[in-house]
Amino acid sequence: MSQLASEPSAQRDLPTYRDIRVEHAGPISWIVLARPDKANALSNAMLDEFSDALARLTDAGGPVVGIRGEGRGFCAGYDVDQVGKPKAADPVADRERLARNIDRYLAIWDHPKPVIAAVHGYCIAGATQLCVFCDLTIVAEDARIGEPALPLGGGYIAPLWAPLVGPKRAKELAFLPGNAIDGRTAVEWGWANQAVPADRVQATVEGLAARMAKIPSDVLRIKKLSINRTMDAMGVRTAAAQVPEMDALLHLSPSVLQLREWIGEVGLKTAIAEFRTPPEERT
Repeated sequence: MSQLASEPSAQRDLPTYRDIRVEHAGPISWIVLARPDKANALSNAMLDEFSDALARLTDAGGPVVGIRGEGRGFCAGYDVDQVGKPKAADPVADRERLARNIDRYLAIWDHPKPVIAAVHGYCIAGATQLCVFCDLTIVAEDARIGEPALPLGGGYIAPLWAPLVGPKRAKELAFLPGNAIDGRTAVEWGWANQAVPADRVQATVEGLAARMAKIPSDVLRIKKLSINRTMDAMGVRTAAAQVPEMDALLHLSPSVLQLREWIGEVGLKTAIAEFRTPPEERT
């Protein structure tokens, strides 16, 4: 029998959010990223709502938490108009902003319930950080998972991949602008657990949640905690704590400031195309 039926807090109402949605489906409570018109980009408002919902699901909803995106893809990363650039030349404020993002994802790592990401379409930049800290990640076989399209920072995304995929693959991801892998490769590398057809991603996650729900919640909690403590002993939390400094450092470097100026001159689409096209294919 599912634990959900025995948990009186499971039916507790959560607020109605603007940029996310919470859906209860048997043993799993879904946090749905719901800005499909903006490719589910992580705005300040969405990040705040995500953190609030995740905290409330500590003692509400089903025994498993799922995260998925609405529309054509999971998430295109941080909303560059809001959180992708510092408002002023203030490296301390920039570092604090970046650290706050990491703390949101560490809350997934520290959450008492198993958290499963369901990835379809695209999963770019900051969205990949979110998935790194989930307990399981199920991806569509044809998903596109990777780095930001433009190298405006550094030391923020790929280092968090390294514990899962190893340093050489993390560097392969980081050193090529806009680099991405598909779902099958993500499983081969160890970034994801399973790659399935796109129309089976949500059902696969819900099936896993149903099986997990057969284990008492306190047992699941200690299983998760024991594995995470092993990873913490290997330096995962320490590594996560240092990435904001690396990124804030680069945001004010002359080369990045020059790149931002160039993007302003040629436009975002032209700049992205320039970095995505290998030199041998340019005309």
